[in-house]
Amino acid sequence: MTNKQLDFVEWLQDAPVIAAVKNDEGLEKALVSDCAAVFFLYGTILNISQLIERAKRNGKLVFVHTDLIEGLTGKDISVDFIAQKTQADGIISTRINLIRHAKKLGLITIQRFFLLDSLAFENIRRQSGYADAIDILPGTMPRVIERLSGKVRQPIIASGLIIDKQDIMSALSAGALAVSTTSMDLWFV
Repeated sequence: MTNKQLDFVEWLQDAPVIAAVKNDEGLEKALVSDCAAVFFLYGTILNISQLIERAKRNGKLVFVHTDLIEGLTGKDISVDFIAQKTQADGIISTRINLIRHAKKLGLITIQRFFLLDSLAFENIRRQSGYADAIDILPGTMPRVIERLSGKVRQPIIASGLIIDKQDIMSALSAGALAVSTTSMDLWFV
């Protein structure tokens, strides 16, 4: 692991709740929250750089979900844009080509997977070797998280449907390093 990757893991160990922001109101709350990291799930190529700059000024570790930013595509040029024109620490994507390219550029990479069935579970085992961390949705499946943590070497982030403190504690107890949630009340627990 690089120093950047080790720092990332340490940040999440110290503050395992990640603010997943989907609008300006969420960003305002995330900036004053106890969360060390922010996942940007909104924005456009016209404003993402300014949004990231605000989060960085507030000492946050910043990740851009490239699949959700308006104007970005599933091509490597989108990662080039994030690396060259923003202060983002890393990206989140479901696309393995973007994960590979971002890693080459020195960004921290989080590959998002949707766990729908046993085929998806096996797919994670086959494709997760490129990312620094994996993000699984829904994150409210402690038994699956526990099973998966024994099968992959990357830290696991549990996301989706995390709505209360019990969900956080269950995911962390099952082996997730962190949880990502859009539930703003949980950013202050």
